[in-house]
Amino acid sequence: MSKKTYFFLILILGSLTALGPFSIDMYLPGFPAIAKDLHTTAAKVSLSLSGFFIGISFGQLLYGPLLDRFGRKKPLFIGLCVYILAAIGCALANSIESLIVLRVIQAIGSCAATVASVAMVRDLFPVSENAKVFSLLLLVVGVSPMIAPTVGGYVTAAFGWHTVFWILAAMGIAILVATIFWLPDSYKPDKTLSLKPKPIIQNFLTVIQNPQFYTYSITGAVAFSGLFAYVSGSPLVFMEVFHTDEKVYGWIFAFLSVGFIGSSQLNTLFLRKFTSEQVVNIALIAQVFISITFLAAALNGLLTLPVTIVFLFFFLCCVGYTYPNAAALSLAPFSKNAGSASALMGAFQMGAGTLISVAISLFEVPSVVPMVGSMVISSSLALTILLVGRRFITEKVEVQEGADAGLAH
Repeated sequence: MSKKTYFFLILILGSLTALGPFSIDMYLPGFPAIAKDLHTTAAKVSLSLSGFFIGISFGQLLYGPLLDRFGRKKPLFIGLCVYILAAIGCALANSIESLIVLRVIQAIGSCAATVASVAMVRDLFPVSENAKVFSLLLLVVGVSPMIAPTVGGYVTAAFGWHTVFWILAAMGIAILVATIFWLPDSYKPDKTLSLKPKPIIQNFLTVIQNPQFYTYSITGAVAFSGLFAYVSGSPLVFMEVFHTDEKVYGWIFAFLSVGFIGSSQLNTLFLRKFTSEQVVNIALIAQVFISITFLAAALNGLLTLPVTIVFLFFFLCCVGYTYPNAAALSLAPFSKNAGSASALMGAFQMGAGTLISVAISLFEVPSVVPMVGSMVISSSLALTILLVGRRFITEKVEVQEGADAGLAH
């Protein structure tokens, strides 16, 4: 594979992976404006975010079997078309109820891109490169929290929140065109795979019964849900607790994303000396320590805006190390069922994120504690799952050079 081909593959796969996060981040600064325009509260507007997470959670389970049965591109095209139409619907929404429903539909469309991109990493690259490729994808994904809230803040202030969704629709169209003309077919459709409920469930059960998969996919999902706690809680924390405006919030969000992006890229350097398993262990322990210290500071009234930003920065650094390595370890045992494995991994991740975002939306009193408390719970639970789950792994597929030997592609 030439460097040019490699670059364009990473760019397109990264854009597919970033579509969902961009759809989340870009409208966050518009929460107060949406609440005012639709005659509701910011807490209820956050339910549209929870609805997006719910749509992704269930949608990924839908697309997993479709990607294995029909190949990667056809289900991807359908999903992107659904996304585009739903984004247009969101731009035209005139009630909070319709916005919530349309966000669920938009999420179902976007998760086709998420599942396909993860499965295609397993299709197109050897196992030994998967963790590095996921880190590179996070670099593209990382542009989302750097650009999306900042752009969203300025767009909302200048043109209103409806324009944000018109921009998202245009992005969906651009990505659809790129996948049609420049994304290769990476997987031959498996016509023997039945789409009847029983075989699909059996296929998912085959995947989930693999100890390495369930240990690292659930660990990664629960640890990553701390990021969702931050995303869901940050509009309330920064704009209502610390009284920043939409533009300042966008810049803070962009700055904090540097921690997430930077650590995911430094991960490739760490993998030269450490295994993915070792990096996950260290990152999770650090994540637990930081979140507990963060909560202690919040409960004792020690948090100022700068201190809060510092804690969040280092917390997100830990997530940037945990996710790509946990994802690579989860998918390493699979080749034939990579689509279903990717879908399950994504469903676990979004399911955990949904629970946290819904829980945070129930707290309408401005406070940092719900967000930080959720981070403590997610980090501690993830570490516990890892310590218990890895005891059941008897035949581990390593993510390192030579790991793909003997695996069918």
